[in-house]
This record gives sequence, structure tokens and C-alpha cells, in this order.
Amino acid sequence: MTRTIPKLGFLVAYVALLTFLLFPLVWIVMMSLKGYGDVIAYPPTFVFQPTVENYQSVILGDSSSLSSGAGEFVRYLRNSAIISGGAVLLSLLVGVPAAYALIRGRTRGEDSLAFTFMSFRFAPELMVIIPLYGIYQRIGLYDTFIGMILAHQLITIPMVIWIVRTFLSDVPVEIEEAAQLDGCSPLRTLWTVVIPVIRPGVASAAILAFIFSWNNLLMGLVLSGQNTQPVTVGILQAIGFDQVRWGWMAAAAIVAALPGMLTALYMQRHLVMGLTMGVGK
Repeated sequence: MTRTIPKLGFLVAYVALLTFLLFPLVWIVMMSLKGYGDVIAYPPTFVFQPTVENYQSVILGDSSSLSSGAGEFVRYLRNSAIISGGAVLLSLLVGVPAAYALIRGRTRGEDSLAFTFMSFRFAPELMVIIPLYGIYQRIGLYDTFIGMILAHQLITIPMVIWIVRTFLSDVPVEIEEAAQLDGCSPLRTLWTVVIPVIRPGVASAAILAFIFSWNNLLMGLVLSGQNTQPVTVGILQAIGFDQVRWGWMAAAAIVAALPGMLTALYMQRHLVMGLTMGVGK
């Protein structure tokens, strides 16, 4: 009996915490399946007739619905895929060799340099976004995919360098020395020997960088225009001058969250391995 009470208490606390964490997600899903009348009903209704009208409006762009500009949402998804995918690819091409150089370069102050890279991630985006806007306007990078991809390096490169550097520190130096004795250059040693060993770490860095890039709002809000607006800015189309189309916004949020969730599920094995590598050590 004395053992049952603590177990019951832990179970109740676990259920309460799980309910608290999942309730916002459940509420958004419910809102996305409600008609306009059920969404604005007061008090809120938990029993209603589900409808997929909001999802049809988001994906197909039904002009008869309340949501103006809804047909553009697929284009916003494409823009986010180009920006986030390009940002992660560029970050991997630059960040992995940079992390390798920080670990094996034997340079003075490498820890301070690595922390400097990570501090770019800690710094408020507002500190750089306004000057960056002025620079982009002058050199013609405003509202371009290249400009957005370069701007997102402030989000993705520090994360890739820091995570990959952590995994590289666990790779035995003897493996690289053996490859170099066989005639491999440092760059070839990195790509053919080291990267296959830390592949879970590289995959986890890429997934986290993609998610953070995909969810970014401020850079898209300031640096993008009609041609490159990402999905986070597209969701704001639900806010009109006279009302907020809550059902459309909820459906758009669910659709926008799917790519990141599906990517994480598809790469779950590498993500778990990457995040837990070295724990036993």
C-alpha cells in the first residue's frame, strides 16, 4: 500500500503534465476542423460537426471561402522548402569542415572561436535584421532566395558547427592518422573516414537546423517579399482588417508543421542516435 500511493501520484502527475503539453495541439486540431460559427462560439464548443473546409481553403485555395489569398499557401510552402533546404545544405557544406578545423586544427583559442560562432545563435535577430535589410536593399538581395538562404545561415551554421564539433571530439584521432598514412589528404579523410563515423550527428544537426530555419518568422517578415515569402509569413494572411480567420489559421499551422514532423519521423533513427551518442561515455 505504501508503494502504491507514490506510483499513483507519479501517474497522476504524468497524465496532468501530458494533458497540459498536448492540449494546445489538440485545441489547434479541433479549431482547424470547425466551421466559422463553431470557432467563434462562446462558450467554446467541444462537440461539433467536423469539416475539412479550412484544409480545402488552405491547399486548394477555394475562392468562396473567407480566407483571401489562401490559394497562395502552397507557394509559401514551396518557398520555405527552398529556403530551409538551401540553408541546411549550405550550412553542412561550410559547417562540417569548419567544425573539423576547430577540432583538429590545433589553433589557439579554438574554444573561444567555437563559442563566438554559437553566440551568433544567442544574439537577438533584431540586432542584425534591420542593418541586413538596408544592406540587402542596396546590393539587390532583398526578396531573393539567395538572400534568404544567406540570412538563414545566422540560424543554421552555428547550430551545425556546435553539434558536429561535439561529435567530432569523440572520434579517435588514430582513425584519421591511419587514413593519412594511407595517403589521404585531410579533406579526403574528413569526407571518406570521419563523416561516415559521425553520420548520426550530422543528421541530427541537419534536422534541427531545418526545423529552426523552417519555423523562423522574423527574417521572412523583414527580408522577403511577394516572391519569397515563407510559410510562417503566409499564415499571417489569416489576419484581416476586420477579423481573424481562426479556422484557416489553425489549418495552415497544421499543414505548415507537417514537413518538419515528417522529416523528424523519417530521420528518427539518426536523430535519436545523434542526440544520445556519447551518453554512456
